[in-house]
Amino acid sequence: MRRRPAARRRLSIALAAGTAVVAGLTATIVLPMVNANAAGGLAALAEAKGRFFGTATDASELSDTPYSQILTSGEFDQLTPGNVLKWQYTEPNPGQFNFTEADNEVNLGLNNHMKVRGHNLVWHNQLAGWVTSLPSGQVQAAMENHITTEVTHFKGKLFAWDVVNEPFNEDGTYRADAFYNAMGSGYIADALRTAHAADPAAKLYINDYNIEGQGAKADAMYNLAKSLLAQGVPLDGIGFQAHLDVMYGFPTNMQANLQRFADLGLDVGITELDVRMTLPETAAQDATQDQYYTNVISDCLAVSRCVGITIWDFTDKYSWIPSVFNGEGAALPWDTNLVKKPHLYNTITTALGGTVGSPSPSRTSASPSPTPTATVTPTPTSTGGTSTCHVTYTIASQWGNGFVASVSIRNTSSTAISGWSLKWTFGGNQAISNLWNGTPTQSGSQVTVANAGYNGTIAAGGSTDLGFQAGYSGTNAVPTSFTVNGKTCS
Repeated sequence: MRRRPAARRRLSIALAAGTAVVAGLTATIVLPMVNANAAGGLAALAEAKGRFFGTATDASELSDTPYSQILTSGEFDQLTPGNVLKWQYTEPNPGQFNFTEADNEVNLGLNNHMKVRGHNLVWHNQLAGWVTSLPSGQVQAAMENHITTEVTHFKGKLFAWDVVNEPFNEDGTYRADAFYNAMGSGYIADALRTAHAADPAAKLYINDYNIEGQGAKADAMYNLAKSLLAQGVPLDGIGFQAHLDVMYGFPTNMQANLQRFADLGLDVGITELDVRMTLPETAAQDATQDQYYTNVISDCLAVSRCVGITIWDFTDKYSWIPSVFNGEGAALPWDTNLVKKPHLYNTITTALGGTVGSPSPSRTSASPSPTPTATVTPTPTSTGGTSTCHVTYTIASQWGNGFVASVSIRNTSSTAISGWSLKWTFGGNQAISNLWNGTPTQSGSQVTVANAGYNGTIAAGGSTDLGFQAGYSGTNAVPTSFTVNGKTCS
């Protein structure tokens, strides 16, 4: 069940409003900038369980306006660019990097309140040909330069990276690719250390397929993870792709398998879920597919360190499967006409704890990933008085002239806050460029952040989080005073 990428059409896209050039023709493309957090959907159900529910996408799909409307409608709170971050697209020639399409997809996710995952840095497939032609003594330097340049470019924007993708054969031996042949299995530790040095705040993963259930390949990944952790290598998680097929049995003891990795102190995630079948589709195959999706979601929810579930695109219209597995498909919850399949969409809804036919809960502020400002204007309800709040300000990562900070507001009163406005004054010349989970206004050093439409209520004793990316020069002094609705916070 070896996964290979589908053939990919090349298309340059300027997000929000811009031009695309295809075969010499120029067309204007306007992508929807929907406030994803204002809607319910699968993401809201997952967030209620402390997880995310995401999807992959690709540049060539974004000119399809109905597709883009679904993508940014609030059904998904995590986005994985399926191809544009891979080596053959970002560094097609030695030292010549091109992040245009990657920037577009990353910004699309951030602009629609999605956590964005980097996929991927080191992989034997979709690798620029010049890398495989290098003398073995030059591979390590090329790999380290590639990782450093790409991760640095996206520093502070991506919550996680698939640093190494598919390192194992089915029998658990290492895949003999350009990196292994040049450096042995040590290339994996070197890649992780290099990525961590470039962005210490990003979660670093090894990602593979056919490791969902217990077996030789999963055992090899487990032993690798234990070894890396024992060496102090910065490994944060394991990605389980979960490309499944109804003609095969469900992965053996998947929950227990996920749990043993979690017991090592690692996050685990379902990174590329789809469940294919032989066409034409039948009711019996649909029933098995429904059960497999239910099993995967239930197993993730049963493991506290399972961070979320990502389907590998959401519609059969753009699935990679038909081009790789002849005569198979129908793997995703939207059909080729971009219509929800009732049986599968309802199955996913139920597995996430929702009720079919009932509105989904509102999106929460659970996502810590960078996203831009929301557009909903809040209506704060109180001013003046004694402190009823506590604010925690944390600089998550910092580099030469920029930083990412997180801010947590805790309601210390006995009554709920309905609508909030947070204010502070920077101690230097910091300027916010990108804020998520709120609407900012900055005048000089003074900042006001109003709640978004989905996080305006803070229950008594509860909290909400926001974050931002900013530039600065000189000293990045931490603010010393905060107010919420006019009341000074501790």
